[in-house]
Amino acid sequence: MRAAAILGRGCSPRDLKTFQTDDAVEWRLGMPAANDRADAILLFGGDGTVHRHLGQLTRLGLPVLVVPAGSGNDFANSLGLGRVRDSQVAWRKFCGGAANVRPIDLGVIYAPAGKDAAPHAIHFCCVAGVGFDGEVARRANRLPRWLRGHGGYLLSVAATVFRFRARPMKIFLAVENSDAAQNWALRSHRPTLLAAFANTPFYGGGMKIAPQAKLEDGLLDVCLVGDVHPLRLFCLFPTVYAGKHLGIREVEYFKATRVRVESEYPLDVYADGEYVCRTPVEVGVQSAALTVITLTGT
Repeated sequence: MRAAAILGRGCSPRDLKTFQTDDAVEWRLGMPAANDRADAILLFGGDGTVHRHLGQLTRLGLPVLVVPAGSGNDFANSLGLGRVRDSQVAWRKFCGGAANVRPIDLGVIYAPAGKDAAPHAIHFCCVAGVGFDGEVARRANRLPRWLRGHGGYLLSVAATVFRFRARPMKIFLAVENSDAAQNWALRSHRPTLLAAFANTPFYGGGMKIAPQAKLEDGLLDVCLVGDVHPLRLFCLFPTVYAGKHLGIREVEYFKATRVRVESEYPLDVYADGEYVCRTPVEVGVQSAALTVITLTGT
């Protein structure tokens, strides 16, 4: 068997050694080319590292094992791989012939392109967001890596909550008509503090922004937070970690296959903690886009 290892920031070949226990596995470092023979890919890093490689991973179609080694590991946690030890166990099972693989969905952002050009599709694994989330991610990305992994996102929330204000946004849902053509129906038109489009329940280092999200349902979970007074928002923010924010009157939660976001003026769009583009933007989901190695498989 041949395996490729992708090492994210802060990782080194030394992190790979505990996975190299089977002499029957031939290893190489780096993303395999399309004509290379490989049976699996191990990716060491957090959500940002996964995000940066999703385009190539989906094109290759190989089973991927995520090893949580980043400042934010929400995708690995959503796969049941909260510790490096979990990934080691999953890898040993895979090498032993266990059927511990499963196809999962990925979110897709259709970023604006040039005139008369098709929108550029960008995959994401966890959550895409517009508004408050983008400003927090921008601040968090400026912090040292070690701080981002030890409460940096929460610190950025505290620095943003009293400065950021809700922005006018229009949220449209895709509607299929009898001719299978796609139309848009207005779902929300109000000042919005945060619009989050989730493929997984978690983001931002453990916040359960979309507690009902599933990786295999072919749907996005959409969480919209309306205009909330900064002091009240600061007091209510801890409820997100338990997924209890859905009971707040300013929060709207629903599922969709594809949405469109328009704003009064361009707003930053972030996904998996990384800057992607600016509004207007469309967000959808690609079913069974990535095959992952997990502890239990399907």
